[in-house]
Amino acid sequence: MESIASILLDWYGRAGRDLPWRHTRDPYRIWISEVVLQQTRVAQGTDYYLRFTERFPDVESLAAASEDEVLRMWQGLGYYSRARNLHAAARAVVAGHGGRFPASYEAVRALPGVGEYTAAAVCSAAFGLPVAAVDGNVLRVVSRLFDVAEPVDAAAGRRAVTALAQELLDVRRPGVFNQAMMDFGATCCTPARPACAECPLAERCLARAADTVTLRPVKRGRATVSDRWFDYLHITCGGRTYLRRRGAGDIWQGLYEFPLVESGRALDFAGLSSGDAFRVWTGGVWRLTGSVVMPPHRLSHRTIHAVFHRIELPAPTPALASCVAVPQERVGEYAVPRLIENYFSRTYR
Repeated sequence: MESIASILLDWYGRAGRDLPWRHTRDPYRIWISEVVLQQTRVAQGTDYYLRFTERFPDVESLAAASEDEVLRMWQGLGYYSRARNLHAAARAVVAGHGGRFPASYEAVRALPGVGEYTAAAVCSAAFGLPVAAVDGNVLRVVSRLFDVAEPVDAAAGRRAVTALAQELLDVRRPGVFNQAMMDFGATCCTPARPACAECPLAERCLARAADTVTLRPVKRGRATVSDRWFDYLHITCGGRTYLRRRGAGDIWQGLYEFPLVESGRALDFAGLSSGDAFRVWTGGVWRLTGSVVMPPHRLSHRTIHAVFHRIELPAPTPALASCVAVPQERVGEYAVPRLIENYFSRTYR
């Protein structure tokens, strides 16, 4: 009887996606592609991958760049900790491995920000190591093939699915097999409306036999989404705009934004401007030239309700010394969150 691996590889040879990082064995470029594609659709991620590797063609060039430049190249992809970890890992490769990407699973896994999936994907594709790469697509495919009832977002369920994926792995072509599994989950065994009628593994699928396809994979549930209210002060003075870099311990670490007043609820402008935080940034003399209410900006565990207030000052206040005074024509050179990028597109279009 033909194995599941053989059927999948045959399907992949006919239906697999032609993607630029699949034409290389360079571990650096494979690593970049895997990190870019985390939480990112392939259509969007491909453009970012091409731009990123054009600017940073090897690990040495990435390690030598400033964090600001790396974040600027990453702008729009979100989850900026991925970019910071990429930068830190590149520097670790240069410092600890002489600029040569490590070739063992353990050494790759030890790099900053590299998890089990990324290490397995890089090592199987670049070095032919027989390690199953288990991402969300693979979790779904294996859960359905074997009708796994344990929640895959719990440790026990994840271990069970990973062990099954390792059993399925074609050890002669592990990199190609891992790509086949990911493509199969992305294009055939999809979360909603999987193509069961055209599935080459339909006769092997235990969930299909048990009529539990729509119930697999099992998950315990999502985290509660919280609301936050941001009033941004787009302050200009003498032809310069004031930007402030966000610190550690919250969203968007290391990115630039306007001076911010965060409240526990929505404020009208009268309520905002009467507060101490507003007066610290603006002083006693200011002019409001307009306000822009943005649509809710949804992140994984929070929703940001943001309003941008355009304010002109006759002179900078002491609080603005903590900001960067940026000439208007250079504002686009700074890495900002997608929310502020969206505001720019409304303001300067």
